[in-house]
Amino acid sequence: MLKLSGVDSYYDRSHVLHDFSMDVPERGILAVLGRNGVGKTTVMKTIMGLTDRATGTIALGDVDLSTAGTHERARAGIGYVPQGREIFPDFTIRQNILMGCFARPDGVRRIPDLVPDLFPYLRDNLDRPGGVLSGGQQQQLAIARALATDPKVLLLDEPCEGIQPSIVEEIEEVILAINEKHGIAVVLVEQNIDFARRACDRFVIVEKGHVAVEGPPADLTEELVHAHLSV
Repeated sequence: MLKLSGVDSYYDRSHVLHDFSMDVPERGILAVLGRNGVGKTTVMKTIMGLTDRATGTIALGDVDLSTAGTHERARAGIGYVPQGREIFPDFTIRQNILMGCFARPDGVRRIPDLVPDLFPYLRDNLDRPGGVLSGGQQQQLAIARALATDPKVLLLDEPCEGIQPSIVEEIEEVILAINEKHGIAVVLVEQNIDFARRACDRFVIVEKGHVAVEGPPADLTEELVHAHLSV
């Protein structure tokens, strides 16, 4: 589905990703794991074309996106929920979701049918400003906005970070439903190893901007976690 091959990525003169390669399974979930500061967010930004420079190959199916602009990558089928959510606080829930429609290749501007099913609170409060929502509700809104792009692959950068514990499980179940019920592949940057094991089809562990370990969730043992992820 989504494939990175030999990617190097830079912020100005800072070389962050080094010969980085990974494959996202079709209709599957890839967990991107690693300690803080190793380049996980840069992986997501590189996929979206949001770093200063990148070399190597980024392909979605048989479409080479390596030199495509961010809007072209979104139109090709990559949805992105950044760390920090970045909703528009003065826009209503409805307006925030519809902002995602500008990336749809078919030009349709309506709330996708799956959004009310996944997010009952958003469905029932479409005219509330985004800025009055709780952190968990804003995360739901950010995911709904990304789904409005009609993505083939959804990038989620630490979607449960800073979320109240009562909402974390809801977000996790939504991620599983997006993948299992709606067939959207997911790239998930995640700190919760138990959820990563439960959700993913494959994982990569990032260290100093390169893939240190990769494999199926059965290989994500406590010994591996201790060696590469423990602080």
